[in-house]
Amino acid sequence: MGEQRESSTWVRRFHPSEESRLRLVCLPHAGGSAPFYFPMSQALSPAIDVLSVQYPGRQDRRMDPRIENIPEYADAIAAEIKPWLDLPTAFFGHSMGAVIAFEVIRRLEQDPAFSAVTLFASGRRAPSRYRDENVHTRDDDGIVAEMKLLSGTDAQILGNEEILRMVLPAIRGDYTAIETYRSEPGATVRAPITVLTGDADPRTSLEEAEAWRAHTTGAFDLQVFPGGHFFLASHQEKILKIVADGMSAPGAR
Repeated sequence: MGEQRESSTWVRRFHPSEESRLRLVCLPHAGGSAPFYFPMSQALSPAIDVLSVQYPGRQDRRMDPRIENIPEYADAIAAEIKPWLDLPTAFFGHSMGAVIAFEVIRRLEQDPAFSAVTLFASGRRAPSRYRDENVHTRDDDGIVAEMKLLSGTDAQILGNEEILRMVLPAIRGDYTAIETYRSEPGATVRAPITVLTGDADPRTSLEEAEAWRAHTTGAFDLQVFPGGHFFLASHQEKILKIVADGMSAPGAR
């Protein structure tokens, strides 16, 4: 499906290998960046080639124009990923990344020849489940308070005012995107969906996680872990096994 490329503005490939027979595209949470998935890439390589998406407005893309809506994110990422679909490909998204992954797959599935191995939707309620959230309209202190509540940001960053000033615009843009997102009624993908959720996540209830079932015409699985929004930090080994098993299971490709 086109000439394969190395790392690019949008796509980071930390452990390239010609041995890989499967590919996993990883999408970060709001305020997150591509290196969040470096440990996953390291653990799954070389069997699985991990691509991690770098959103604009952060780190080496700090000067790139921010994106503040999910459809624009999904359009851009779907276009960037198309040249990499020469291997069976799954998607892993955490929090905002889960919704973006869902919308990216919807766009790619417009080609009847494309079939994603699976979608791993982590730490996010189903696209059809809405809450009245307004983090993106808060002042800077309000956004920092939300970041501390979810415990997904390095404490050194939260304590460094200069770094905070640099990253907060991107974080506000991401919160604007996810909090104003509304999925199309009845939106589904053909790809199987495996949902990963923390049993104490303040932003996703078990019922809201289970509701992902209605968004696939394929198989569905729900995996519940002890922990909050960033439960995956404490369960890396088990999550890696779920991903590896889910990508290599008979019928997954």
